[in-house]
Amino acid sequence: MFVVTLRFSKNRERAGEFIADHKAWIQKGFDQGMFLMVGSLQPNQGGGILAHRVSREELERFVSSDPFVAEEVVSADILEITPARLDERLNFLAA
Repeated sequence: MFVVTLRFSKNRERAGEFIADHKAWIQKGFDQGMFLMVGSLQPNQGGGILAHRVSREELERFVSSDPFVAEEVVSADILEITPARLDERLNFLAA
């Protein structure tokens, strides 16, 4: 399982130029089954993503294809978590 943080970067003011393509990229992540959740980092610091069923290398490639990342609107950080204990509602993450 992965936590991806997308923190606003040097070209933050250009977000409006790329928001439609960024939203399409997010939808593709859901369509491919790798994104579980996408949301905003508060207060107004960027975004966060929970991802699974993808290798780190595949996720790194996918994240680098985000227009926000490519245009340095955000900088991405990928944290890999190996679940050790889960609430039964999240057992699918252990697979």
